[in-house]
Amino acid sequence: MPDSQAASPAIFLDRIAIMRGSRVILHNFNLEVESGELIWVRGANGSGKSTLFRTLSGLLPVASGEVRIDGAIALCDDNLALDLDQPLEKAIRFWTNLDGIAASRLEAALETLDLVGLAELPVRFLSAGQKRRGALARLLASEVPIWLLDEPYNGLDQANVARLDSAITRHTEKGGIALVASHIAPTVNVSRSIVIDRPKMQAAA
Repeated sequence: MPDSQAASPAIFLDRIAIMRGSRVILHNFNLEVESGELIWVRGANGSGKSTLFRTLSGLLPVASGEVRIDGAIALCDDNLALDLDQPLEKAIRFWTNLDGIAASRLEAALETLDLVGLAELPVRFLSAGQKRRGALARLLASEVPIWLLDEPYNGLDQANVARLDSAITRHTEKGGIALVASHIAPTVNVSRSIVIDRPKMQAAA
């Protein structure tokens, strides 16, 4: 019998398949992630990294296989969802209020990502990297245990890459999980990396 005291994986995927129309994106894919892990997800463009993250966050279904997730998930990807006409802080606060996040946590997240000086600037006037940092600030402010970061370093300079990686490290040291899909390696030690390859089959029979 298995040890009843052993912790179950926070993320457990068993032989899952993901389809987009008739095209197979992932096939017989397995993954187990424990609390406190930082996983670097690698793979070529179009290999299925973003699709995997959208599936984990509940935005896409699996065609087959088993998915078990213990804990809430926050996804940060190219869909930044910030109101372009609002000042940055107000645009982020719209979401943090919906999420029930305390104002102090957002303020700390803005400081972590060096956004305090941009808080009153309308989102439409921000650079792509500044918008990305705004979306990341919402993630950092949350108390969600599982972070999915899809190409989070896009548009960030070296200093802000370091700030983000420091925040990820603090999150995992507290028992959180971070999956980072990126062509760029995190600057901090990762628990392990996984490589997603395009399946040999291209369409369902």
